Amino acid sequence: MKRKIILATTFIVFLSLMVYFYLKSNNSSDLIEKKQDTNIVKKENIEKLDEIIESSNIIEDVSYSAKDTGGNEYFLKASEGTIDQNESNYIFLKTVKAIIKLKNYRSIEISSDFGKYNVNNYDTIFSKNVIITYLDNKITGDYLDFSWDKNLMIISREVILENDESSLRADVIEVNIKTKDIKIFMYEENKNIKIKSSK
Repeated sequence: MKRKIILATTFIVFLSLMVYFYLKSNNSSDLIEKKQDTNIVKKENIEKLDEIIESSNIIEDVSYSAKDTGGNEYFLKASEGTIDQNESNYIFLKTVKAIIKLKNYRSIEISSDFGKYNVNNYDTIFSKNVIITYLDNKITGDYLDFSWDKNLMIISREVILENDESSLRADVIEVNIKTKDIKIFMYEENKNIKIKSSK
């Protein structure tokens, strides 16, 4: 009889331990799953927040204008602008068009795929497929640094200047929009500017 009681007690203890460990393992796996689910939700929320912040910095149909004391005007338009998160006075632009209206002179038109505009001083960098047209001249390149304060346009990278009479290739063309002076040069002294006559 005593032996039966000991066996029964041992069996009950053993069964209780089995149930206890079973429940514990299920609860811990549920906790792990819940923790993993929470981490996934947190990650998704962070990604959504990043998207919201990024999209809140995007402005569609951007346009700016400036006018100096001499009556010269600068108009800039872009299909989209993104505010630089590190420096808020800079805006990155897409599909850019600009017009420089000079007093007593014909307008200079600029277009490019991308741009970077400084809202404080109106300086603009145009990049990729840059096209500049003024009078009968057309200048193409891949990079244009325009300074409104300095009245200066510096066009570089695969630069071609074309008009009815000739076309030329150079490394850099510098245009002073105030004096209308043009400087054309190569980076290396031993390389020549290539000029081709259209006539």
